[in-house]
Amino acid sequence: MSEVKKYRPNIGAPRTTPNEEPAAERACDFRPVDTGFTKEDAIAEANRCLDCKKPLCMQGCPVGVNIPGFISKIRDEDWAGALETIKGDNLLPSVCGRVCPQENQCEGKCILGRKGEAVAIGQLERMVGDMAEEVGRAPVCKPKNGKKVAIVGSGPSGIACAGELAREGFDVTVFEAFFTGGGVLTYGIPEFRLPKKIVKREIDGLEQLGVKFEYNSVAGRLFDADELFNEEGFDALYLAVGAGLPRFLKVPGENLPGVYCANEYLTRTNLMHAYDFPVYDTPIRQGKNVVVFGGGNVAMDAARTALRLGADSVTLAYRRTEAEMPARLAEVHHAKEEGVHILELVNPLEFIKGEDGFVSAVKLERMELGEPDASGRRRPVPVADSAFEIPCDVAITAIGTMANPFAKLCADVELNRWGLIEADEDGRTSNPKVWAGGDIVTGAATVILAMGAGKKAAASMKKALLGE
Repeated sequence: MSEVKKYRPNIGAPRTTPNEEPAAERACDFRPVDTGFTKEDAIAEANRCLDCKKPLCMQGCPVGVNIPGFISKIRDEDWAGALETIKGDNLLPSVCGRVCPQENQCEGKCILGRKGEAVAIGQLERMVGDMAEEVGRAPVCKPKNGKKVAIVGSGPSGIACAGELAREGFDVTVFEAFFTGGGVLTYGIPEFRLPKKIVKREIDGLEQLGVKFEYNSVAGRLFDADELFNEEGFDALYLAVGAGLPRFLKVPGENLPGVYCANEYLTRTNLMHAYDFPVYDTPIRQGKNVVVFGGGNVAMDAARTALRLGADSVTLAYRRTEAEMPARLAEVHHAKEEGVHILELVNPLEFIKGEDGFVSAVKLERMELGEPDASGRRRPVPVADSAFEIPCDVAITAIGTMANPFAKLCADVELNRWGLIEADEDGRTSNPKVWAGGDIVTGAATVILAMGAGKKAAASMKKALLGE
């Protein structure tokens, strides 16, 4: 009888380098920045995994993917098995592999990362997810259980919840206000980070599970919660409407033409093809001197989009320093590599109107870091007599979002003082038939955290509706 060889990790191997397009070339169009791992890359990276007995990486994953399990399948070149292992916990691996902040989650917990470079879990997940068409394994669902669930919103939380419920035999309908699915995955994240065909493929996969999508359906206008329960026969409702109401700077001149909020700017570009005007009838001002306000991933997306729309210069203005920016390090690196200039420690005072009536400049003041505020970061404090101006024919504010009001949909669900829905850790609200999750509960957060909330809510609904 032959001896079974014990797996020995290739600990000394360096982390596999991503296959990125040259910065100068990719900044001119919307091609993906990273073309992903090849099979050879994936196997080499999988061989770095320590195969820990107590995998801390799984503790860092909000949806609890069996990370050592799918990496083991990659080592064995069992691509179908790797995909099946991931999809047992996460139905959107191609999305999560591209946009999740792995460095703060699964990879942040990786033992290898404590003294060197963590295993590239995100790249491996993305690569396996992208093999779905090649593998071609049909989804498996339990028999129908006779229960109907309505989901409002087809963003990451809504579709994660929908997929989990469909696999458990629920009749699931997702109501989406836009004409296409994906929510922020479609309108908020640029093509160069998350191609729309990837989102569509994941939505198509949910339809294969039996999930029905009703587009152009504005909840609260076409129907309310009582109508869904009493007239349409739904047994439960999951609210995943996001928190997409933009915050504004509240400075003079912010209403000038050429000043956008990031939501509008990115939606026009990502969803409505403004970059191809007049072939598509959505215009957008293509500025030469663009200034973006903010330091998160959305600000990076807006700045990098402006470059691709033909800007000569793009400046990202931030009240703190680069070290305090909440954006992913990879996004900051890519932005700088492509030519985005980061202007630290400045605060806008006024947008100035040009002769054509559009914004032509922005007045800023210098800041310095004082004592820590409630977030734990040092509070920016104005420097006296430090005002100055820079040219600006397009300005984009990306300083966060708030909850959209939706009381007409479900008036008996309790909200907090910020207009977000009050829900427990399982997504249950004050209405026993209504669950909620994602940004409408937590405020603006990550895709994977929203998906984790959808998964928890699905488990809670299953327990409540089936009496388990």
